[in-house]
Amino acid sequence: MRKYALSLFVLLAAPPALAGIPAEQEDCLGCHSDPTQTFDLPSGEKLPLFVDQEKFAKSVHGEALRCTDCHTDKTSDHATGKLEFRTRREVTIKYYEQCKGCHFANYTKTLDGVHYAVMSKGNKAAALCVDCHGAHDISHPGQPRTRISQSCGRCHQKEAAIYAQSVHGRASETNPDVPVCTDCHRAHDTTDPRDGALAMRTPELCGRCHGDEKLMKRYNLSTSVVSTYLSDFHGMSASFQRGQKKADGKRLAAVCTDCHGVHDIQKADDPQSKVMSANLQRTCAKCHQGASASFPRAWLSHYEPSMEKAPLVWLVQLFYRFMIPFMVGGLLLQIALHLWRVVVNR
Repeated sequence: MRKYALSLFVLLAAPPALAGIPAEQEDCLGCHSDPTQTFDLPSGEKLPLFVDQEKFAKSVHGEALRCTDCHTDKTSDHATGKLEFRTRREVTIKYYEQCKGCHFANYTKTLDGVHYAVMSKGNKAAALCVDCHGAHDISHPGQPRTRISQSCGRCHQKEAAIYAQSVHGRASETNPDVPVCTDCHRAHDTTDPRDGALAMRTPELCGRCHGDEKLMKRYNLSTSVVSTYLSDFHGMSASFQRGQKKADGKRLAAVCTDCHGVHDIQKADDPQSKVMSANLQRTCAKCHQGASASFPRAWLSHYEPSMEKAPLVWLVQLFYRFMIPFMVGGLLLQIALHLWRVVVNR
């Protein structure tokens, strides 16, 4: 009788469920709508038990899932049970794999990511699903888009602060065209930037936007930056020596981020830009020790050779454009005449 009376009291005391929340949720939200409700863990931490009904109703799961779809081990009398966790993080890790029931494809991607690799080595602070997406307030990915960088910034504070001051970061608040963290690092199968593989992919990554003619036209930027990079000595070396390293572990060729920066990319004419003419010698010296003030002039700065820009290089290219076909054609003609003479004299 007491149990029945308690259940009746919970139902009567519970605030009405918001639109979008399944009727089955009312029992759970009747208790978990108290903002002051917590559970004392053995670690001394307090585990919040409050669920904001309004936020949950607006979340992507508000109309789709019941509480027990994720909290599968919970029953109506679970409050009398014992909690087997010592810390709040252990609770998060416990429910981390519940996501794979619906999102198996993305879950399997995380197994190839750096966060899972770090967690598998014993680092319990590595990011899990709820750390990035939230728990009861999950929204559609990228809505708002700035939330992506803010989520990453909770762990990667230093990088997020640098990115916020970059040309991409300053525009990310209002411009959906600029890249955020996941555009370069990917979302679920985030790669480890320390192994060098990501750096060698930067021409491809940067080229997705900077090679898009329609997109670059909006900002009056050239789309030839990738093609000119691949045709000069840096790009050619990177193409032929991809994945190879020197004995000291350093890469054999410079890629986009070596010159422009990683999270701190600025406009080319910004005084803080690493490729600004006043800063270019110092940038080159990172790889080319002892580079003189005239050293950067050997680089065409993504310009295609012309009579206005690098006329000597343009003239040499023009010379070889005619000379090579002439030499090859002359050689083929000589062979043909020789064969013809052999046939005639037989």
